[in-house]
Amino acid sequence: MADIKRWGRELGFAEIGITDTDLTSAEAEHQTWIKKGFHGDMDYMAKHGTKRTRPAELVPNTVRIISVRLDYLPPNAKDSWKTIENSEKAFISRYALGRDYHKVMRQKLQKLCDKIKENIDTFEYRVFTDSAPVLEVALAEKAGLGWRGKHTLLINKDHGSWFFLGEIYTNLPLPIDKKASNHCGTCSACIDICPTRAITAPYEVDARRCISYLTIELKGPIPLEFRPLIGNRVYGCDDCQLECPWNKFAEITQESDFNVRNGLDDINLVECFGWSEDEFNKKMAGSAIYRIGYMQWLRNIAVGLGNAPSSREVINALKSREHDENVLLREHVEWALQRHQ
Repeated sequence: MADIKRWGRELGFAEIGITDTDLTSAEAEHQTWIKKGFHGDMDYMAKHGTKRTRPAELVPNTVRIISVRLDYLPPNAKDSWKTIENSEKAFISRYALGRDYHKVMRQKLQKLCDKIKENIDTFEYRVFTDSAPVLEVALAEKAGLGWRGKHTLLINKDHGSWFFLGEIYTNLPLPIDKKASNHCGTCSACIDICPTRAITAPYEVDARRCISYLTIELKGPIPLEFRPLIGNRVYGCDDCQLECPWNKFAEITQESDFNVRNGLDDINLVECFGWSEDEFNKKMAGSAIYRIGYMQWLRNIAVGLGNAPSSREVINALKSREHDENVLLREHVEWALQRHQ
């Protein structure tokens, strides 16, 4: 086990933990969450049944999960609160300012598996990074990488929460690590700061109210009640992490792939809205943002422009697309223009 952890650190992982496959308590919580409909349009959260909560059903012969975390907070990025407070700017979640984490994490996990396979012939595995029915946070908590905060993200006592998680399902009966203890205490900072009150109770998020869901997962119209609350957050929302006191211990990533690209930490809404589809595709190539597509990107920015200070520049930008052939975009542009009347 010590060798596996050392190899992982050599590949750039911030920390590695190992746990068994028992997710009994997490399964009950997940099923309750699904029954409440808090997953919204994310049908994939429910359709796999117990494969998400019983690892050996997803990957036969799995007896252990190697859980890893990878820091992503980029160096020299514009201060997040300053960007959020400047409503002419577009705020993008810090995790999406650089290269798509799915690609970076998967490559590193595969390299770690290759190294293990070189040394252990009987090693069987499958790697995951937010790409299959896996309860990442519950597994990482059991593996000792941190605890599930009241915002439902993983928090590490010494390193905050600005990191990605990845997993290796394996047949190796490795020694397991001690589960992390919870240190949220009476703090409610994340609950209090959430713009849309998506954290409906400690350790429970109604995704249908979450700005990350609304700007990324939701493909249709953004509900009217949430549009003013979104502000200038055009891709995701970091408010709960920005307010979390444990993030004073967060570390800047050493992974250059997560460095800011195309000035996305400090870009104007009007500029983004003016991109052609070709420009969007080129600028977002290799980015997690590319996944939502051009029209959804414009939809989100239209909401941001609707919340921006009225100016000739903002109104002209919106009017340039008020007759767009895309019905979804056209409706959001119309809403935004009404905000400036």
